[in-house]
Amino acid sequence: MAPATSKSESEIPRLIAGFLKQLAAARGASPHTLRAYRADLAEFTLFLDERGIARPREIVPRALRAFLVRLDEKQLARTSVQRKLSSVRSFLKWLVDQGRLSTHPAAGLRQARDSRRLPGCLELPEIERLLAAPDASTTSGRRNRALLEFMYSAGTRAAETVGLERDDLDLSRGIARVRGKGRKERLAAVGGPARAALREYLTDPKRPKARTVAGAAVFLSERGTRLSTRSLQRIVEAELARAGIARRATPHTLRHSFATHLLDRGADLREVQELLGHAHLVTTQIYTHVSIERLREVYEKAHPRSGKR
Repeated sequence: MAPATSKSESEIPRLIAGFLKQLAAARGASPHTLRAYRADLAEFTLFLDERGIARPREIVPRALRAFLVRLDEKQLARTSVQRKLSSVRSFLKWLVDQGRLSTHPAAGLRQARDSRRLPGCLELPEIERLLAAPDASTTSGRRNRALLEFMYSAGTRAAETVGLERDDLDLSRGIARVRGKGRKERLAAVGGPARAALREYLTDPKRPKARTVAGAAVFLSERGTRLSTRSLQRIVEAELARAGIARRATPHTLRHSFATHLLDRGADLREVQELLGHAHLVTTQIYTHVSIERLREVYEKAHPRSGKR
């Protein structure tokens, strides 16, 4: 192994800083996305440093294959490996665009493909139990019910939910303005039960007074600060336990359930794409596989000649 290169000799950290700066400015990447890129590329930089690689032209396919082996040795989840490689690929493409590399060194890099993991989804009876679980006699319970009802009604991501502002809600029309990935805005539908739960929570005289840092946030912590995505996850976990639902679920599971239940009841794929805020239809198509799998399960259980033994 080549001797480690000191950080002062390497061009890589400076180039990564430039890449992240452009990612934030030109693509409107969220703070969460930038943190992920920064962490992934810091790990890549450390690997390059250990191998004495200090300049872009020294990042050759062999080095990338060694980096992939390093990731595999850590026994990370396949999704984590894919995310880290995606970050590295994006950075290398940027180097090509900037003229620092003549060809993309990861162009021929292959990795073992795992079977496509289908999104988790709660069945409708489980959704009903979850939405009924919060203790509506308490302020936090009224908030939690409004949160769960809103996420399932509008199909929002965790960051979109905690980022919701009072002015984004038009409860009389049943519409919410949602800020999604890349700061793109879309309109989301808010159903009757969600509107009722939101009105009850927002007019609650015991609702915490929002601190200055919270701005006009809809969903507040007990201290009057804007909820974080981590707090949202804890709330979902607590209400799942209260509802007696043993399986693990996340705020994103409600979004998956929203999309799957729409498709199960005949919604058009492109309409679901718009409701989810997906830029590309192929992203939404994963939910068609979910619905097909659910139909297959029903078929195999019910049809006398399904082939199931």
